Order: sequence, then structure tokens, then C-alpha cells
Amino acid sequence: MSEDIFQGYKGAALKMLAKYNVRVWGQAEIDTTRGEFKGTVLPRAENDDDQHIVLKIVTGYNIGLDITTIKSMKEVGYKKANYKIPEKEFPYTKGLPKVKLIGTGGTIASRLDYRTGAVIPAFSPGELYGAVPELADVCNLNTEKLFAVFSENMGPEQYKTLAKAIGKEIENGIDGIIIGHGTDTLHHTAAALTYMVQDSPVPIVLVGSQRSSDRPSSDAALNLIHAAYTAGHSDIAEVMICMFGPTSDEYGFLHRGTRVRKMHSSYRSAFRTLGDTPLATVSRTEGIKLIKKEYNHRRKDRKVKIYPFFEEKISLVYYYPNMQPDIIDSLVDNGYKGIVIAGTGLGHVNKPIYAAIERATKKGVHIYMTVQTLWGYVHMFVYDTGRDLMAKGIVPAENMLPEAAYIKLGWVLGQTTDPEEVRRLMLTPINDEITSREPYNGYLIYQGGVAEVEEFIRKHHK
Repeated sequence: MSEDIFQGYKGAALKMLAKYNVRVWGQAEIDTTRGEFKGTVLPRAENDDDQHIVLKIVTGYNIGLDITTIKSMKEVGYKKANYKIPEKEFPYTKGLPKVKLIGTGGTIASRLDYRTGAVIPAFSPGELYGAVPELADVCNLNTEKLFAVFSENMGPEQYKTLAKAIGKEIENGIDGIIIGHGTDTLHHTAAALTYMVQDSPVPIVLVGSQRSSDRPSSDAALNLIHAAYTAGHSDIAEVMICMFGPTSDEYGFLHRGTRVRKMHSSYRSAFRTLGDTPLATVSRTEGIKLIKKEYNHRRKDRKVKIYPFFEEKISLVYYYPNMQPDIIDSLVDNGYKGIVIAGTGLGHVNKPIYAAIERATKKGVHIYMTVQTLWGYVHMFVYDTGRDLMAKGIVPAENMLPEAAYIKLGWVLGQTTDPEEVRRLMLTPINDEITSREPYNGYLIYQGGVAEVEEFIRKHHK
């Protein structure tokens, strides 16, 4: 059998397939020391190891079988799969809102390239309609791909480009905007756009997916439908993140861009509003259901304020016990102009770095304190530690989330370095990055195993 039917396999795994005459795309029955498995043998990514055979089982999930556990294999059928997303012309429906989807990367609608293991995004209106035909019932969609990057590669240049592009779309009369984005830094970009795009007359909805579209449990299609409905029909004209609410597919949450954070690496319901409640829920059957009563309302004018500024030489430092002063000194020596510290408790760090902090602030470095607890406020006047740090130039950042404060400091320093003006801008809320209070239901963390929580779980969704 020629090697071209063993796509991506090499070494020991290749020899195992050849031994039993099983081809890639073959339907195989595989007996292992861990039981029997049936499914389609999939290609392997070029850079993967040679110790596993990948099988797509009947549920649609992919599993990797260690070749050392395989006792026998048998090919019982063969059908090469076509993983190209069908493309259909996106229909125009009179009366539906005009929505623009701006792409930055991510897996909001995609297929898997088994040769490389990479997820290839579907992005044109035709591709998206082929993947998620329900979109045509929600809006008239147009798309533009600004970037094609993993979310960890999003940064100041992309933030500024996005802000300017959003401004142009609003001026041209769009009814709502969707930003397709990878989830890992989705909350950073949401904060950046909140500061850079102010007083928008239309919704700006950032959306991603935790699981790519080739997986049966993918959240991509539903998140995209919810985002399109929000962008086209919602009265909430703010920068929002739209992602799964509960782990089920009943509804999505709309999170305010400065108070949201990714809180789980793989759950579909990974995003949470911290220190407050989400703005609303959104579903296909019930539309937008408001949670908060105060928000910026949709307007008919085309006016928007665009502030595309960012100073790149800033840092977010997560304090840890026994942190050494050279951490701060090295940032100063390398020309950093601002530092946000995620401190312990009410906003504390250890005494050995006091001198480094004082050296930094005397050289004009702007240092702001947040809390690594995420919930709650910085209260640096309670203990001597906090008062000593304020005397050395650190400014408490109220209840800003560390990432929101980091993004805001970069945005502020992109406009001014005057200490008083920096302080004024940092501590003047733009859209709830600082709130006057944390509501009673803004802090909800339950622990499993206790009777009352287990009873709650039985009656409600996770």
C-alpha cells in the first residue's frame, strides 16, 4: 500500500496501519487492551508523534489510540470525507438590519485541516451562510477580514485598527457590528474597544467559540447567531462579549466589555461578569432579556468618538510571595512607562520591593494597584502596607479588573504622561470599569460537596 493513503502517519503508527491494511478514511474496528473501538481513521497533523492513531467515533469526537494498546485492526469500509464548508449565496431580506462581521481570527465557524491540525476559518458571507444558515433569518450580513491571528497575537496595533474600522462602519450606516475573535484574550480586546470606541450609536459585539465547528459540542454556531441577533436587534449600544450562559445551549450572556473575564480554559460557559451582573441574556426563542436597567441605548445618528491611542511600554505584574525588586527595576530599565500590579488582599506587596517601587515612581513610571482576588476593591488605607505603598507613589485602581486596568493604562499613556491627567483619566469610569458598589449578587462562587449547593445544582443548570 502506498504511503499517500496514510496521510500524516509515520514511524510506528504507519507500520501499524500497513500491517493490518487499514487506510486513512477507512472505517475500522480496532481491538485494544482498553476495549473495542469503531470509527473512521483520520489523517494526522504533520508535526504529531508516531505513537497514536486518531479515530473519529460515532459520536463525532476524535480519540487517540496508543499503538502499544492495539491488539488487532480491521477495515470494514472506506469513504473519504469532504471537510469543505458548503458555500451558498447569502440572501438579502428587506427589512432586516445590516450587520457587519469583522474578522480577526478564531474558530467561530471553521473546518479542520487534518494535514496540519490547524482550524481553517469560514469567513465569507457565503461560507458563513453554508455553515450557519439561521443567520439569514436574523440579519443581512457582510464580512471583512482585518486580521487572521490567534488571539494571543492581538495587541495595540490591532486594537487601533479595529477602532478605526468600527468608526467607518458606523459612519457608513451599519446597524450593528460583530467582532469575530479568539477567546483567550477576548476580554482584553473588549476593554480596549470600550475605551477607544465611545458613545457608539449601535451594538458592538465580540464573539468567539470555545470549541471549533468540527466538534459536536461546538458553541460556534449558536454564539454567532446570538451575536448577530444582538448586533442587529438589541437596544444596548455598547461594547459587549456574547458567549454561552450556562453549559447548556439555552441562552447566551451579554457581558459589558470592561467587567468580563475568561474564567475556564475549556467550558463553553467560560466567560463571567465579575463584581456585577451581565447586561442581558440572548436566545433564539426569547430574544434579549435585560438584566441591567442602565445601559447606553441604540441611537439613529451616526456619531461616535474614536480614540485610537495606546502606549505599548506598560506591564501587568502579578505579585507573588518573595517577589524580588529586580522585577520592577528591569521594567524601569527597559523604558516601561506604566505598571499595573495585581496585589494580594486589599492591594499589597512585600517590603523588599518598596524601594524599587519608589525608584520607579521617582523616574516618572505610573504604577496602579489592582487586586488579584478579582472581586472586591483596592483598600490601601486600611493597613500600614497600603499606606506606605501609596506614599511611594502607587495609585489604587478601585475595583478595576487587572486586565481592564492594564489596557486602560496603555490607552491613557497613549494620550498623556502628565501624572495628574493620567490619574484623572484612570480613575474616571468610562463604562463600569470602576463601579460605586458591588451588588449583592455580583459575587457568586459556590463550592461543590455541601448539601445546599448540591441541592441547587440538582434544581438548576451549572
